[in-house]
Amino acid sequence: MKTIKKIFTLFSLIIINDMQFAQTAADDSSMNEYSQLAGAAVFLLVAFLFILFFILSTPKYKYSYERRRERFSFLTKLSRVLNRAVPVEKEKDIMMDHEYDGIRELNNTIPPWFNVLFYGTVLFAAIYLLDYHVFGSGNIMVDEFVEEIRIAEEKKQELIKTGAFINEENVILLTDVPSLDAGKQIFTINCVPCHGPDAGGTVGPNLTDQYWIHGGGIKNVFKTIKEGVPVKGMISWKTMLNPKQMQQVGSYVLSLQGTKPPAGKQPEGNVWVDTTTAKIDTIKVKIDSVKSKTDSIKTKTDSNIN
Repeated sequence: MKTIKKIFTLFSLIIINDMQFAQTAADDSSMNEYSQLAGAAVFLLVAFLFILFFILSTPKYKYSYERRRERFSFLTKLSRVLNRAVPVEKEKDIMMDHEYDGIRELNNTIPPWFNVLFYGTVLFAAIYLLDYHVFGSGNIMVDEFVEEIRIAEEKKQELIKTGAFINEENVILLTDVPSLDAGKQIFTINCVPCHGPDAGGTVGPNLTDQYWIHGGGIKNVFKTIKEGVPVKGMISWKTMLNPKQMQQVGSYVLSLQGTKPPAGKQPEGNVWVDTTTAKIDTIKVKIDSVKSKTDSIKTKTDSNIN
């Protein structure tokens, strides 16, 4: 009881100091919240100590010596039942005859708890055998592996549907009507405030001309949508749109090229030329030139033969 009174006195002093601290910090707005939390914590501690003091000071909660002895006696009896231990005063009755270096061995029986554990493992083995290998109601490792493969394949197909594997390096332009309709819906919900309903531009640039600030083409547009342009107020949409949706809205934006909205903003950026397409066209021209030369040589050869 004296210890509890000392603790109670200590916390009383803490309360007084805390109140004084709160008064000195009352003018500082940054300390008001800390003062309130500290006061609440101290109040809870005082309430807890008061309840503890009340419980420990009530005679009906005190255990008498007889009750404590009965409790320990019960635990001792339980331990003897579980271990089937022989009392120390009766160990001579189970002492074996042989002796080694002054040490005598006791012929104790196996503890019941060990027998229960052993027979439990035998019972578990029998149930396991029937469940997995006789009735087949449980999945063996091969079945579990096949099931995990099936689940993984379903997750893969779901990721493919959401375009999880699409990025700015492998994205392609979509031209089918369902994809463009989906992109238009996304554009209407998210992009109209900055680019206008006809993509002619309001706060953001005009998306219908051939001038681009961050590059045209589906790969550049996809990257711009994904990463955003924070310095100009365009947020990154990769946390709100999945890759498939970004591909759809990017493809829809590119489908508006050349529409020339009546209130469109003036061009910004530079004219973007698809170098990939230009290279393909150059290669095609070279192939056509080689083919033309081959046809010319063939014509001359035929004329010489004739």
